Amino acid sequence: MSRILITGSADGLGRLTAEALHAQGHDVVVHARNADRAAHLHRLTDQGAGIVIGDVADRNALRHIAAELAEQAPLDAVIHNVGVGGGRNVMPVNVIAPYLLTALLPLPERLVYLSSGSHFGGRPRVDGVDWKGKGAGSYSDSKLYVTTLAAAMARLFPAVLSNSVDPGWVPTRMGGAGAPDSLELGHRTQEWLATSDDPEAHTSGGYWYHQHRREPHSSVHDTAFQDRLLSALADETGERLPRL
Repeated sequence: MSRILITGSADGLGRLTAEALHAQGHDVVVHARNADRAAHLHRLTDQGAGIVIGDVADRNALRHIAAELAEQAPLDAVIHNVGVGGGRNVMPVNVIAPYLLTALLPLPERLVYLSSGSHFGGRPRVDGVDWKGKGAGSYSDSKLYVTTLAAAMARLFPAVLSNSVDPGWVPTRMGGAGAPDSLELGHRTQEWLATSDDPEAHTSGGYWYHQHRREPHSSVHDTAFQDRLLSALADETGERLPRL
């Protein structure tokens, strides 16, 4: 049994992932933005799932979440599922939140970051990025950054299995009812990477789609770009990645 945090688990892929992992007997910690959203998770919490509450667009709330989790049993895996599809919170939620939680929490054995096929349209630059979300951000850029973060973690921390997942364009609130991909397949890969003993799930630095490893944007494995991104995020947040 693994202890697993799933961010953004009040609905959509996050909740499906949490429900599936809980049904498999894992010790799941769910996350909701506020108390109203947390009410959607009462079935899981009534059955023993842990919960943390906080708006990940707020850096102080992220620090509170990290401090709360640090006082609990260690996490074996973190699935950085939370994300938004557009607007001012694109960079704060899609990039700053997973980076800060990665930097603030003790490193687990496995990290899974939610990417998107849209990351192929991202621009590999870090100068002048509006990390605070003063204006609308680029979803494609945000997914390129988080996919690169996953690859950088795999390179810098070889004892940690770090991967990114494209869940496909699935019919969630963000994806829309007409999305063509499978909702079931959309959450299976992150569960597998977080818990499976399959040899393939014990690899690191991959970009995955429906349990198949694919080649990401060419900048994802560019170590110079990785280092520029990590430096920019450290400067922006005041937090650097932990050292083993």
